[in-house]
Amino acid sequence: MNNSNARYDSEEIEILEAYESGKINGPAPSESMVQAAQKTLRKNRNINIRISENDLESIKLRAAREGMPYQTLIGSLIHKYASGYIN
Repeated sequence: MNNSNARYDSEEIEILEAYESGKINGPAPSESMVQAAQKTLRKNRNINIRISENDLESIKLRAAREGMPYQTLIGSLIHKYASGYIN
């Protein structure tokens, strides 16, 4: 047992020892939990885009007013568009 200071009754000790020895396992993760974990682990990908210099400067100004990097603002806009929040 990991924590000898904890107070367990005999049934709890039996369950804990069985779990720690590998005789019993925790519940299998549900499909929705597996999908959520996979989405969390997905990494961002780098892309290259061509936009006009004026548009980039405008985006940089707006991002500065919002107190965020312009790349973050662009990523947020793309995410909102892809998610259907903006058209």
